[in-house]
Amino acid sequence: MAPDHRTKGADAPLGLPRPQRSERPGGCDPAFPRTATPSDLVGRVLGLNPGMMTGPGTNTYLVGRRDPILIDTGAGVPDYLPLLERYLAERGWTRPSRVLLTHRHVDHLGGVRHLRERWPDLRVSKMRYRDTGLPEPIEDLRDGDVVEGDGVTLVAVHTPGHASDHLCYYLREARALFTGDVVLGGSTTVIPSGDGDLADYMASLRRLLELPLERIYPAHGPVIEDGPGLVHEYIEHRLMRERQILEALADGLVTIPAMVKRIYADVPEKLHAMAAQSVESHLRKLERDRRVREHRERHAPSRWELLAG
Repeated sequence: MAPDHRTKGADAPLGLPRPQRSERPGGCDPAFPRTATPSDLVGRVLGLNPGMMTGPGTNTYLVGRRDPILIDTGAGVPDYLPLLERYLAERGWTRPSRVLLTHRHVDHLGGVRHLRERWPDLRVSKMRYRDTGLPEPIEDLRDGDVVEGDGVTLVAVHTPGHASDHLCYYLREARALFTGDVVLGGSTTVIPSGDGDLADYMASLRRLLELPLERIYPAHGPVIEDGPGLVHEYIEHRLMRERQILEALADGLVTIPAMVKRIYADVPEKLHAMAAQSVESHLRKLERDRRVREHRERHAPSRWELLAG
C-alpha cells in the first residue's frame, strides 16, 4: 500500500487498500526491491522510508539513456544516497543530470539536501505554488513545460487535489506517466485537509485519461501496467464513496465517525482516522456543490445535513 502526506511536509495517513493491477503487491512488503530497472528508459531506487505512512517507501526514478533525470528524492534517509550511487554505477552513470519534484511533501523533496551536498551544482525544479521552507534554490515548472533529457522527453502535467502544487510527468517516448501521489500502486490516495481538494483531484484524474497513456510509475508501490484502467477505477471508487455518504446521511448518520463506522466496516479500525479524512474530503466537495450543510458543534463532531434537491 502507499501513502498520502499533509502539506508543510508532515506525513498524513496511508492510502486505503484496493485491489492490485500492478507488477506485484507493494504494501510494507520487506521483499519490495530496493532498486529495479522496469524499462530501458526508467530505473527505480527506493527511498528506504517504509512504514504505515509510506508503504514500502517512496519510489524515485532515473529517466533517460545517459545522464538521467531524477524524479523525486525520497525523505532524506541517510542510506538513500549510497543506494542511489550504487545503482548509478551499475548502470554506468555518474550522477543525475537534474531533479524534478512531483510536489512539496517531505517524502518527495526530503533528499534534496543530501543530493546537493554530493553534487552542489544539481538543478532542482518543481511547481512553485503556496510553498514555504523549500530547499533553495528551486526552479519553477509550469503546466505543459517540457524537460528534455538524454533520449527522453518529459512533460509537466499539473494535477492538483492531493497537493495544490502537484505535477505528474508524462514520458512521451514510452506513453508512460510518473504520477507522484495522484495514482498509487496498491491503495487509493487520501485527500488531506487544508491543501487537498477532492474536486480538483477528480478533475486531475479525468485529465490523465486524456493522455495517450499506457504504463504508470507511481511514487509508492509497484508499476501499474494498465494505467487508464486504474484511473477509471479511481474515479469509480470516488463516485461510489460519494453515493455511500449520501445514503448514510439519508439514513440519519450525520457525523463523520458514524459514517466511517458504516462505510468502512470491513477496514481495520486503526485505519479509521485515515478513512475519516476521505469522508471529510467528500463532504467538503458536496458542501461546495450545495448538497450538504455543516453544523459545527463546540465539543463534538460536526453534524452534517443533507439538503433537499
